Amino acid sequence: MAFTRSRAASRRRRWTAVLGVAALAVAGGGALAVPAGAATTSQAVDFQTRCVPPPIANIPPIEGTTTAQITVDKPSPKVGETVTVTYTVTKPAASNPVDLALPADILTPSGKVVLGGAQSGTVTVTGPKKNPPVPAKGSFPAFSMTGTFTATEAGSITLSPGDYNIHTSYLMELDTPCTVLNPPAPVSETVVASPVTSPNTRTLQLDNASGDPGVRVTVTGSKFTPLTEVTVVGRAGAAETADRMTVTTDSEGGFAARLKVNDPATTGIVAYEGAAWDAEKGAGPAAYKVIVPAPPNSQTITAAVTPGELSMTQAGDAVQLSSVDFGAGGAAAGALQTVTVKDFRGGPAGWSLTGKVTDFTGPGGSIGAGNLSWTPACTAKAGSPSACAAGSAGPVGSGGATLASTPNGTLTGGEFTVDAGLSLDVPAFTAPGSYAGVLTLTLS
Repeated sequence: MAFTRSRAASRRRRWTAVLGVAALAVAGGGALAVPAGAATTSQAVDFQTRCVPPPIANIPPIEGTTTAQITVDKPSPKVGETVTVTYTVTKPAASNPVDLALPADILTPSGKVVLGGAQSGTVTVTGPKKNPPVPAKGSFPAFSMTGTFTATEAGSITLSPGDYNIHTSYLMELDTPCTVLNPPAPVSETVVASPVTSPNTRTLQLDNASGDPGVRVTVTGSKFTPLTEVTVVGRAGAAETADRMTVTTDSEGGFAARLKVNDPATTGIVAYEGAAWDAEKGAGPAAYKVIVPAPPNSQTITAAVTPGELSMTQAGDAVQLSSVDFGAGGAAAGALQTVTVKDFRGGPAGWSLTGKVTDFTGPGGSIGAGNLSWTPACTAKAGSPSACAAGSAGPVGSGGATLASTPNGTLTGGEFTVDAGLSLDVPAFTAPGSYAGVLTLTLS
């Protein structure tokens, strides 16, 4: 009899534990900070949910209000880029209903984020098997799930919380699905995808770099749009001169124009498609000088400015981040070795400096590449024709992110200093030791 009572008591404890776990699976609450680099348009939204605990728990479905928030790492992606989505449940529809404390690390969330607007579909998101202990009758911790999608359409893409499921691993393996009662849920985040522009590969060449007024120079272009009208015109700095003509490209996008150059102000020649100069649809300027006859007893003095290269150097090749405690984890902070970009090409094209990082490996396994975030900064040296734009703060990841860039323009170039604060999110109880990853920078 004593043995029978012991088995019965054990069974009651086990069923009580299952009951508590099922309730935990209904929802996770509390507050989570918005990840670094998340879009400022993100907002928490409320929506009605119906959560169905496993039948073995003998708990009826729970309907209530769930509060959730969606954030992204790229609020303004280009078509074809990958966007990382984080779906965070911040307020559940229920709390732990039993007089039983629940242990840590027993639940694994998964779910869907619903896309709308310019792009439809769903994003599958999953979370880690990680939660703090839950006291009896206490509030549940928040949980986050992440996933990725590729922007395939230009325009505003809305993101709304979708259905989610909690898988519990405590005495039994159980699932608790939670569905949105009146889908879709309110929009929590919006990203604006921009179309991808093809690299401008148009080229321009002159048969002579100088000539007397009225002399015709042969202007040869290639890789323009086939069978398209192109304007060939003289340039004085950023302004166009009176030396102008139009020509139609051949079936391969090439042309040869005999431009008569009269204006002494002409210092270069450009060619472009459309009604006005567009660095994305043009080429040049190719340097040209009108040789004006010198007056008697004079000397003509000339000097040439030759184009250089696009290059970069860095102050060092190693970065030591700060240490974190074994039990607490947290942010290991540091700074990128300063990068100097020199754009001495003197043409219309800007540049982009991107980076991607590997996982950080060490004695306890690895820390994911997505755990490294940066806060970029870029400064142009005084007198540089181009302005430098720092990339967005946020995760770097293995897919990469933009560190800094300059736009296309009539005349670009300059010298630029690029820096970034670095932060590696180290999970609590990561095995002690040194963890190393490789950050690769690409200038194009």
